[in-house]
Amino acid sequence: MLERIRLTIINNLLQYHPESSEKLAMGEFFGIKPPVKKVDIDIATHIVVEDDGPKRSMLYIETADRPGLLLEIIKIIADTNIDVESAEIDTEGLVAKDKFHVSYRGAKLNSSSSQVLINCLRYYLRRPETDEDSY
Repeated sequence: MLERIRLTIINNLLQYHPESSEKLAMGEFFGIKPPVKKVDIDIATHIVVEDDGPKRSMLYIETADRPGLLLEIIKIIADTNIDVESAEIDTEGLVAKDKFHVSYRGAKLNSSSSQVLINCLRYYLRRPETDEDSY
């Protein structure tokens, strides 16, 4: 609910005061004019896999939010042949806090499959984004 209120305030601010988009940290995604100086946001990525009963595990991911993040996470999980049974997706400001109930062939993840999943997620979520201007 708080996220909806925050987005309503940002959308109204940008609708009635479009010049403010360059002052917002997320102005480049919402506004017309991107910020002159990008805000340096260094949010640590935390990934934990815990048992959630005999037939599934709980995957916790906390990382910097960005467009397409959920799709990227699901693709990585699917690439490691792990099934997502359900998910709780939450965003607090610029931080995505997601929980996934996962299993491998109907059973909880063993230590090696948990480690493979964590390593894959860490690699792709910490990978620096390349500016299109650098090509």
